[in-house]
Formats: sequence, C-alpha cells, structure tokens
Amino acid sequence: MKLSNTLTGSKSSLKLVHDKSAIGIYVCGVTPYDSAHVGHAMSLMVYDVLIRYLRWRDYEVNFVSNYTDVDDKLIDRARELSLEPLELADRNIQEWEEEQQALGLLIPDVRPRVTQEIESIIEMIKEIIDHGLAYSTDNGDVYYRVRSNSDYGKLSHRRIDDLRSSSRLEMETLKEDPLDFALWKAAKPSEPSWHSPWGAGRPGWHIECSAMARRYLGERFEIHGGGLDLIFPHHENEIAQAEGAANKPDVFAQIWMHNGMVQRDGEKMSKSVGNVVTVQEALDQWSSDAIRLFVLSSHYRSGRNLTDDAMHAAVLGAERLGNAVNLRNRRVAQSEIDCALVVERFTAAMDDDLSTPQAVAVLFDLVKEINRKHDQGLNVSEAQLLLKELSCTVLGFSLENVPNSSVEVSLVQLQKLVDDFGLSINVSSVNQTIDALVEYRESTRKDKNFALADSIRDELLGLRIALDDSADGTTWTALIH
Repeated sequence: MKLSNTLTGSKSSLKLVHDKSAIGIYVCGVTPYDSAHVGHAMSLMVYDVLIRYLRWRDYEVNFVSNYTDVDDKLIDRARELSLEPLELADRNIQEWEEEQQALGLLIPDVRPRVTQEIESIIEMIKEIIDHGLAYSTDNGDVYYRVRSNSDYGKLSHRRIDDLRSSSRLEMETLKEDPLDFALWKAAKPSEPSWHSPWGAGRPGWHIECSAMARRYLGERFEIHGGGLDLIFPHHENEIAQAEGAANKPDVFAQIWMHNGMVQRDGEKMSKSVGNVVTVQEALDQWSSDAIRLFVLSSHYRSGRNLTDDAMHAAVLGAERLGNAVNLRNRRVAQSEIDCALVVERFTAAMDDDLSTPQAVAVLFDLVKEINRKHDQGLNVSEAQLLLKELSCTVLGFSLENVPNSSVEVSLVQLQKLVDDFGLSINVSSVNQTIDALVEYRESTRKDKNFALADSIRDELLGLRIALDDSADGTTWTALIH
C-alpha cells in the first residue's frame, strides 16, 4: 500500500517500522471547547476507513487519538459559560463520543487526554532542554529554540528565514526569537495548572501530541494523520519536539497523512458567518451512511464542499447500496458475478493512496450487477455478502434500516396509477403511497383476485418498484441503476 506522504512530497510505501509489530497510527483529536462539527467527523472518517482496511488485510493496528482537554480556547469558552474548563471538556467529550458511535467510527485503542498525561509531557520537555533545544524563562515559561534545529520546516517545506521574514509576531520580552514556540506556559490566575520544574503551569499545544504519540506508539511509528490546517505549525512543531527529545533526526512518524478541509456551500465554515454544521445537525438532517458516502466519494486529500444537493445525492447513494444488500433471494440458480475480480479492483484502488472514490465506484458497479442479475431471476446472495463485507466491514457503512426513499418515481406517476385502479388513496408521499398500494394488493390476494394483484405488481415494476412476496408478507424495493 502506498500513501501520500507530506514529509516527502510523494507517495511512500507503508512498511512496518518494527518487524512483526502493530502498525502505529496517531490522529490528532479535537479540543472539546464546543460541539464537534462535520469537519471533525469527516477527518476521522478518513482514518477510520484506513484502519478498517488495514485490519481487513490482516494487519494489526494500534490506533491512538487524543483529546486536548486544556487549551486557550477551552479556558475562554468555559469562562463565557461560567464553567470550570475540565467540566466543559468532560461534557463535550461525552457528547462527541456518543456522536462518534452514531457515525460508526471505530473507538481508538488508546484515547489519551492531556490532563492525564502531564507527567510524560514534562519528561519530554526536560529532555528537549537537556539537549539544548529549549529554555525556560524567569516567569516560568519554556520555549523551543526553532533556530537550533536546521531541519525545522521540512514537513511544511518552508525555510526558517522565510518564516522569520513573514512572521507578524512581535518580539516577546522573554523570548530569544519571535519564532520560538511554547512548550510550557506559566500559570495564570483562575486557569488550570500543574506543578513542574519551572513552576506551576500547563503544556503548550504542540508538545502534548509529541509526548502522547511517543508514550503509546514509541519513538518511531508508521502513520500520523490530521487535517491540512495542522501541517504548520502544529505538526511541524511535533516533529521538532520529538527529534529534540530523542536528540536525533528521522524519528517519530514515517508517513504524514493530511486530509482536505470541508466548506459549506463554497465558503469556509465559520461561526462568524453562521454556516457551521454540527455533527448532531448533520445526523438529524441526513444519515450517518450518507455523511460517510459524501466523504468517501472524494479523495481524502481533496477539499469537500458540503451542499444540500451533494448530501441528497449521498442519501440516495447510501440507500442504493443498502437496497442491493437487502434484496431477498428466493431463486435457486446462482448468478455468475465474478466476486474475485471485484475484490481485486477494490484492493487496487485502496492500495493506491486510499483511493476511496475508485473503491466506491467498484461497489456501485457491483450494485448494478446485483440488480441486473436479480431482475433476471438469479440468486445474488454471494455477491450481496461481498458487497456487505466491503461496504460495512471495510468502508464502515451500517446499511441498516435503509428507507426506500430513493425511488425514481414521482407523485404524478403514482397518482395516475391510483386513478387507473380507481382507488381512494391519499397521494401525499411517495413511500406512503407505495405502501398503500402494496397493502391494497395484499387485500386483493386475500380475496383471491390474483389477476388484479398481478396487475398492480406489474404496474409497480414498470415504475422500477419490485415486490417480493413471502410468508411474512410483501416488501418493496426501489430498483436503481
């Protein structure tokens, strides 16, 4: 498998850092100062699918994703709400974890919180200072010396001199250089703080991930993931800190993956604009499967534009997958769909930089074959099992309780059908009207008016609505190609 590596600027082959060990994957988590938005969900879905795929390919994976439960934004927001920062963090973390479950996201093997990792963070800062790459100030702050690291900027492909010339930071009194960044922040009144060799304070934003990744994945591991907005300065600083603590280059993550950002109707999501879509709002308006299909239909490195039209298409697409999986088979002759070829095409797509758009296209090609063979009266159960495995186990769809709202039939067509049969049915909803027609057909069968029952079935089939009679009753499925 090859993945785009921001560090090298090209695709890198995924190789185990240590023979016979698990693949270590660290993904930057949220700062829980507010409800999670769809950008958080979509970023995690990318790495969720990567991990699912690797495990499906029989790799062992150790997945770590953190919570930044002490931070300037969190402290400021808690002050606005008259809450303690940790109380606010606990509340939002609980909400986010419930939403992650609703989204079908894998639970990380380790989910560290900064406030529970202070000891390992302090230890890493001490190592960086001991190697001459950081310094403490008289007021208890600790800063990393950016200019002491000749490799600084290698992830974002920037030169230190260019950073200096473009920096808008004013020279802070106690800093040696305006580019130096905080590893430890001295305590301020009414803010959470912990004891340290430099006095009471709290970690800087960047050091936490370096320390937690090292603690749970080791000095070197395979993959670090996050959004494009984290490349600089957050991830750049993570590398500098990890290499500074180890006192050697080329440690820490070997592949740096970065996913594209989400816009809403072509604009950056922003509270000031009022276009932020929370995870709960997205779940209420669409389904978790539709959100996932929207994400996977674009390459993970590309930006995504969240529009109502795009989400409507994703809703229909997710239902189309579910309908194909849930078709009932009562036929004997097995179809001859080449499942091995499907797997081959699917894995080729995923191995090529996690190309989920191509993988999804393979699945929809399979859906077409399943529907076509099913229409011919063939049993497609083997292909359905494969579709469910690739869709659910690997790509993370649930495909449960799929509504039949994806029919390509209009109320006008249904009204004509109702009128032709002289029925008194309120044609106000596509689904409800079809249900009423199916119910009426059931009554005609009980009355042994099989000719009329067959006529209703045939007319609905002409509208691409297939009926399936069984001992448990009749179900209908929208046939879409």
